[in-house]
Amino acid sequence: MGAARLLAGLRRYFASGVTRPAAWRRGQLHALLRLLGEREEELVRALEQDLGKSRTEAFLSEVAVVRAEAGFALSHLDRWMAPERIPVPGGLRPARAWTQARPLGSVLIIGPWNYPLQLVLAPLVGALAAGNTAVLKPSELASATSRVLARLVPQYLDPEAVAVVEGGPEASTDLLAQPFDHVFYTGGERVGRIVLKAAAEHLTPVTLELGGKSPAVVVGGDLRTAARRIAYGKFMNAAQTCVAPDYVLTTPDAAPVLAGALADAVREFYGSDPRASADYGRIINEHHFDRLVGLLSDGTVVSGGRHERAERYLEPTVLRDVDPDSALMREEIFGPLLPILEVADLAEAIDFIGARPHPLAAYLFSDRDEDLLAFTERVQAGGLAHNVCTIQLAVPGLPFGGVGASGTGSYHGRQSFTTFSHLQPVFSKPARMDTLRLAYPPFGPLKRRLLRTLL
Repeated sequence: MGAARLLAGLRRYFASGVTRPAAWRRGQLHALLRLLGEREEELVRALEQDLGKSRTEAFLSEVAVVRAEAGFALSHLDRWMAPERIPVPGGLRPARAWTQARPLGSVLIIGPWNYPLQLVLAPLVGALAAGNTAVLKPSELASATSRVLARLVPQYLDPEAVAVVEGGPEASTDLLAQPFDHVFYTGGERVGRIVLKAAAEHLTPVTLELGGKSPAVVVGGDLRTAARRIAYGKFMNAAQTCVAPDYVLTTPDAAPVLAGALADAVREFYGSDPRASADYGRIINEHHFDRLVGLLSDGTVVSGGRHERAERYLEPTVLRDVDPDSALMREEIFGPLLPILEVADLAEAIDFIGARPHPLAAYLFSDRDEDLLAFTERVQAGGLAHNVCTIQLAVPGLPFGGVGASGTGSYHGRQSFTTFSHLQPVFSKPARMDTLRLAYPPFGPLKRRLLRTLL
């Protein structure tokens, strides 16, 4: 079916009103939870095939995240859907004002390859909770996950409300040419610009979840704990995570200790040969593998660095002596290379971050409250985390999104519901007596004085 016919069918179904009642929305969210529970084995097997994810990592970083989002939405849906009263100024009374959340209509969700299950279904939770119909476009690079979604979603969710479209750039281009009511895109900045331009043709609102170079600043606390938490956040999914720490800023005295502690953490997690670990993933394809291997020469490898193209294997790697102007520091790495750069102190680290495009996330490791205050006041990023990396995404109530080059808009929890809703304002004034007569012309001296007093 062509994209135009597909959207027309979704629009007709939405116009019928089927998706608006809370009962339909709850039914779809429960169906999504059944899909995740009953077909977990098929889902994690597809993720293993695409990215080499272990069953545990696939469950924790993909299935469990979507499950938590759906459960959170079910727990709060009645409150989210309820009208919200707005105070009315005294001069306009008697009157009532409120906002009511109305579904946008038919939305398009374009997912990436790095978390091909989570980053398609987690936005869908918000779209369904808000009462929309939706088209899902999984990444063709994660082909096994795309196939399993195309097969399973119609078996569990309302097939007249949710469709899955597979294919490459041509399929995405065809979809983006249609006048959807919202486009939700997760991926890289280059394609994000294409999505934004295509949506502008129809004045379609867009949520862009992009990426960027998320820094981890280490200026205090226990360095070995910091190293374990940085290594965990960086190297899960073979570091193909949009909020993974992209580089580390630390002081000259801490740099060699931290580099050694990171190497120790990698051995603790994946053994002396991560290639043999069932818990360490693979690079998505040869193109990205070749790009990453080409970046190895931009610094001095202090641990890791081994690679095997036939397996798309690249060892977790820590680098020092990195030029801040090198390709390694200009582009988002999106792979298991972790540069350590030296700064004099926290102030210099904050200046370093501020001189570059706003990252999707920024991490501070310190045991001083004044450092946290300075970091939160001065660092502009999509989100901040203190003494941890990456796991902030597991909190459904925290909005997730970028700022500037790292994205626009946000989702998770109530923000997902809001993203896929129009908060329609309503103002109601009784007609039985015309209290607005004071505001009608002509305006004599008495009316002018009274209006200034009331308003």
